[in-house]
Amino acid sequence: MTVFIFRKLLIGLLIGLLLLLFGNTITAQPKGYAPNTTPTWQQCIDFYKMLDKKYEEASLIDMGKTDAGKPLHLLILNRQKVFYPELFDQTKVILLINNAIHAGEPDGVNASMEFCDSLLNPNSSLYSLLDKMIVCVIPIYNVDGALNRNSTSRANQNGPAEYGFRANSRNLDLNRDFVKCDSKNSLNFAMMYQRIKPHVVVDTHVSNGADYSYTMTLITTQSDKLGGSPGKFIHDVMEPSLYHSMDTKGFPMSPYVHTMGSTPETGLIGFLETPRYSTGYTALFGSLGFVTETHMLKPFDKRVKATYVFFQSLGNFIFEGNTAIINAVASGRDEILKMNKVPLSFKLDTTRSEKFSFRGYISTLKESKIGNGQRLFYDTTSSWQKDIPYFRNYSESDIVDVPDYYVIPQAWHQVVDRMKANGVLMQPIKTDTLFEVECYYIVDFKTAKDPYEGHYAHSKVKVRKTLKTVAFFKGDWMIPTTQFAKRYLVETLEPVGDDSFFAWNFFDSILQQKEWFSDYVFEEKAEEILRKTPNLKLQFDKVMQEDERIRNSHSEQLSWIYKNSDLVESSAFRYPVFRYSPR
Repeated sequence: MTVFIFRKLLIGLLIGLLLLLFGNTITAQPKGYAPNTTPTWQQCIDFYKMLDKKYEEASLIDMGKTDAGKPLHLLILNRQKVFYPELFDQTKVILLINNAIHAGEPDGVNASMEFCDSLLNPNSSLYSLLDKMIVCVIPIYNVDGALNRNSTSRANQNGPAEYGFRANSRNLDLNRDFVKCDSKNSLNFAMMYQRIKPHVVVDTHVSNGADYSYTMTLITTQSDKLGGSPGKFIHDVMEPSLYHSMDTKGFPMSPYVHTMGSTPETGLIGFLETPRYSTGYTALFGSLGFVTETHMLKPFDKRVKATYVFFQSLGNFIFEGNTAIINAVASGRDEILKMNKVPLSFKLDTTRSEKFSFRGYISTLKESKIGNGQRLFYDTTSSWQKDIPYFRNYSESDIVDVPDYYVIPQAWHQVVDRMKANGVLMQPIKTDTLFEVECYYIVDFKTAKDPYEGHYAHSKVKVRKTLKTVAFFKGDWMIPTTQFAKRYLVETLEPVGDDSFFAWNFFDSILQQKEWFSDYVFEEKAEEILRKTPNLKLQFDKVMQEDERIRNSHSEQLSWIYKNSDLVESSAFRYPVFRYSPR
């Protein structure tokens, strides 16, 4: 105990010394902070350590290590001074803010420092907000990228003078990693998220793309995909309130400028976050998600201010709508538990649109001064405002029935480990046994030509489903679907899912047949098979008439007989996650 107290005193003295020596570099913007600078990772963490030391309502905890071996931090602000998520007051809204997942987009880093300082300061107008919410902030998520500091990698961005790099130390984009969990960050985030179970999630970014008048644009969790009570609440109540609040505070917002054509006049498309993205992942568990996308061409200090004002608007909404938020999220999570069918894909509905009054700049094409092509040019002195179509509705597709259980052999430990990190409840099979289960066979799929985030991802997956009696071993896993992670299970374990584990190559070893035959040896065996199985002989004769490729190749004829006989290995192309619903 004495050693612990001594360490606390020593840390306090060190932080005090840092504040004296570098006061202007670790103080929240705009209090003495240079307008075009963002703190280094160490300066940012030192600031939060100062808050931890100064206020009993703040605690900075270590969530684990990044791929570069650095600590990943989480700040918790709780007026009740309780910092174990399992003991949080359930009458308060839990807000999670994630910053610098792309470390070259640091607006949220600066804004969160100021926001946390305001929430803790008794003289601040935001101080009372902590009466109705618990705030959790990841100061810098991509620590590795923040340490790769430079002033050149964001070629189109207007400040700050220095910033981090988009990817982490393994060159992974962490905002594509929330399902596949290749990084330690994502595994630690999943474990942290499952403990906190936030009602509202904000992920802060800086946007590329067109030029327009807005400093802040916003991605709201796609309401059709979120579905049910939370989808209706975020679309009808929460989002309109935030837009109105930002407008009255001098920072009018637009939906994220994802355009139907090359410029905003063609209309905006609502961004669909699949589970690889932060708020796409958290939507699987019913959280209300927002991605702030400040505009890269606006000055850095203005972008930081817009992000801070968004936090302020969101905090005020949470304060006023505390009970409504808690009820909407609780209802949504209850609805997930009761789902008998889950959509795995969503398609943009271009037959329906809303009108959005957009404020843009006149754009033209003119001859480039480089080479002989044309360039897009926005005239920022000539603005326009008019209603443009906003396509934000998506229709469900690839809808699957939810089984009572999924069964996964322990051999697939990479997937099992990820499910454990995501809080999935699993039961080990106690003895070697046989189950009659639904099996998928992979019939067809497309594979990306080029690697994407370390994978050659699969898409357009087609399967054939059949009933089979399969042998399972002691220690294989039974996974009940009636649990908090129900939607996560369905969207990751069904191979047709956009971000399924199959899509991310975790089961590629099944896509190769291990045994084969030699033509000259198999010839007599093939004759015997056709003689003993008349139905197969009829099918073969039909194929010979209808398929020119097989008719003109004797090796293809033998191959067809082999593949359609009992000799072919049953494990080839058989998806190794099984669906089980006891009768």
